[in-house]
Amino acid sequence: MTTYDTGAETPAEAGVILTRDLLLDDSLQRMVTRAAPGVQWWSEAERAHSLASTLALRPLPHDGVWLFAYGSLIWNPTIHFAERRVARIRGWHRAFCLATAAGRGTPENPGLVLGMDRGGTCTGCAFRIAEADVTAELAVLWRREMLAGSYVPRWLTVRALDGTPFARAIAFTIDRARPSYAGALTEAETVRRLATARGALGSGAEYLFRTRDGLRSLGLRDRTVEHLADQVAAAQAGAA
Repeated sequence: MTTYDTGAETPAEAGVILTRDLLLDDSLQRMVTRAAPGVQWWSEAERAHSLASTLALRPLPHDGVWLFAYGSLIWNPTIHFAERRVARIRGWHRAFCLATAAGRGTPENPGLVLGMDRGGTCTGCAFRIAEADVTAELAVLWRREMLAGSYVPRWLTVRALDGTPFARAIAFTIDRARPSYAGALTEAETVRRLATARGALGSGAEYLFRTRDGLRSLGLRDRTVEHLADQVAAAQAGAA
């Protein structure tokens, strides 16, 4: 087993907690811009255009908007929602395929966060945003997920675990054309980054463990997430 010098993560090093207020006052935008000035971060106008383009494809009827969560949105949604259901999407899978030079990493040691890449299935949860809250809540969501335009928002069919479709939901799929796409990393490099990378929002390991625990709280176990969590925990234990 390869081990790495991860350092001890004290509460102060765990990072700033991503909150709704942090998104509303643009603190997150300023934070990542300072941390990685070389990244081409999106402007508010670019995010507004992306959101408007997504809503232009919104399926009928308009009875709120569903959002599919597969990573940190499960355990820290930061949006107001009216309903939550365990859900599955076919044709896409959860993967640590997005490199981040801020938030959960640095330009010198980029971290990894989750995206939905093509192929397989992905199980998580779906949130329904009430119709009266759609405009405000999606604006908050876009400030969180579309900081650098690394995702392609799509309307995908969400299904109950028995396969029954119940809605079309917004899902943030990875944009493979972006330089931040990291879908070809070896498992060893993925583990190294998750075990060692840390940024203003905390460590990659914390993100991984919280996602594993969030899925477990829904009664779900993702084999890849569970395996990576075991590998990262072992690497950190060996470095202690």
